[in-house]
Amino acid sequence: MALENLFVLLQLPKAVSGVGLIIILIFIFIFGLIVLAYGRMWLQARLSGAPVSVGELIGMTLRKVDARTIVQSRITAVQAGLEISRRDLESHYLAGGRVPNVVRALIAADRANINISFKVATAIDLAGRDILDAVQTSVNPKVIDCPDPSKGRETVDAVAQDGIQLKAKARVTVRTNIQRLIGGATEPTIIARVGEGIVTTIGSSITHKSVLENPDNISKQVLAKSLDSGTAFEILSIDIADIDVGDNIGAKLQADQAKADLVRAQAEAEKRRAMAVAREQEMKALVQENRAKVVLAEAEVPLAMAEAFKKGNLGIMDYYKMKNIVADTSMRENIAKPQKKDE
Repeated sequence: MALENLFVLLQLPKAVSGVGLIIILIFIFIFGLIVLAYGRMWLQARLSGAPVSVGELIGMTLRKVDARTIVQSRITAVQAGLEISRRDLESHYLAGGRVPNVVRALIAADRANINISFKVATAIDLAGRDILDAVQTSVNPKVIDCPDPSKGRETVDAVAQDGIQLKAKARVTVRTNIQRLIGGATEPTIIARVGEGIVTTIGSSITHKSVLENPDNISKQVLAKSLDSGTAFEILSIDIADIDVGDNIGAKLQADQAKADLVRAQAEAEKRRAMAVAREQEMKALVQENRAKVVLAEAEVPLAMAEAFKKGNLGIMDYYKMKNIVADTSMRENIAKPQKKDE
């Protein structure tokens, strides 16, 4: 029994050493995975002067943050002389922002001496604006066509006071105003305002010839209206690229008005004619009605005479005298009528 206990005691250190060896191998395996996954990024960040701990890298992975994007963006910022914390970059990433785009925009703004903070840049990015393009446009102004050809219109059409149509094309040079980028109107507003200004300027001209002689007056008057207020841009210049003569709108309108007046007059005349015809028919019906009344009245004369004979109010001689008078009257009427000539 004592020998068996001794044998067990001798085997125990070997078992303990085997378990420890397994634990050590597991730690070595985990360490190898960490080195393979994060070693290169950790070393790159360390050598670039933007150190990030392994724990922070693992925490970003657990928070479903692209650690490589954060590390590369922070290295880019540090190398450009910008101090942006890893926490700020990670926070913007989790908010759905485009971290590399924001970093490149801040670097471009710093090189161009444009004052813009990381907070403002991230706010612009989260608002859906391309902050990098905005900074680049602020440094290098761009040209906007008015009207926008992609919308299906090639020219801005307006009519001068003499009725002649003019078709104009304008080019607007703009520069991004970073301070008004948040909440400021975009390119379509600039195009609409410039188009409205061109139409107003041409419409206020007495003749189209004055516009053709000095097309730069359009640019001056439109530019003087501060069309960039409330927008994300600053208008540098408005240039009339082309202006052509269109149709004589005034003459067409007058012709259309004359046609409309003619149709209206014809309708009024037809109305009056229909009323006259209706009135004529009414009068004819009235004449027939009156004739019927006369016939009815004449039909009562013999009855009245017969009644007079019965009552003794009318004698036979009186009757013959009346008949003679009627015959004389009829004879005189026949004599007074003009004789018809034989054809």
